[in-house]
Amino acid sequence: MFGVYGAGGRRGAVAAGCAVAALMVLTGCGGGDDDGKSGAGKSPAPSRPAATAGGLTEAELTAAALTDGERAGDLTASEYALDGPLGDAYTADPAVCQPLVSLAGDVSGHEPVAQVQRKADKPEEMLGVTVDITLRSYAGDEAAKVMASLERAGRECAGGLTEERAVARARYEKVEPAALPAFAGEADQAKAYRFTVLDVKGKLKLYEYLTVLRSGSTTLAFRAEILGTQDIGGVPGDVMAAQWKKFRAARA
Repeated sequence: MFGVYGAGGRRGAVAAGCAVAALMVLTGCGGGDDDGKSGAGKSPAPSRPAATAGGLTEAELTAAALTDGERAGDLTASEYALDGPLGDAYTADPAVCQPLVSLAGDVSGHEPVAQVQRKADKPEEMLGVTVDITLRSYAGDEAAKVMASLERAGRECAGGLTEERAVARARYEKVEPAALPAFAGEADQAKAYRFTVLDVKGKLKLYEYLTVLRSGSTTLAFRAEILGTQDIGGVPGDVMAAQWKKFRAARA
């Protein structure tokens, strides 16, 4: 979903030029790159916050997003220093898998009206969990089409895909449904996935999680990763709950 990552994540490390040598074992500095077991989707639910036909503005999304320094469980939200993670640069092979890699307008075929990005992490922990949070608004029924594309990708790419950038690539060995957050029933649609990603040598396995919620013409995408072989078990629930609560309050 703009790909999704701060300096603590696999993609962030590659984007930064693999500056930390200790991380090269996992990322390959050119060999890895970039939104319970319940289902990866759910049926639409009625009576959700309505958005205008043209989608929310950037100002409206900003008002609904976590702010710099705001706590979300034991993580802290912050704004990206520049333009956020390089989501536009991440593409998938085969192309049908693109939504699992990046939903950025330039590469996904779904151009948002506006978007706002945040990350949540522990700034003092370079190798800790990083969560990319991306709020996107769309015109008309485009947000529902985004979810349809994501569902198709999850179904057709279960056996794996390749994530590509100009100077790097990563092999997703497996795409599986992941647990949805407890509040998912409040959204119009929700999907969650667990990715098993191979390191550059094809031996070590890394795990990433993606959860995307749709409310009217807005999507909220959360992608969690960690530089290491730990399986964090999903996108941290406190982060998603904090962002969802603020979004709902802003749209009430």
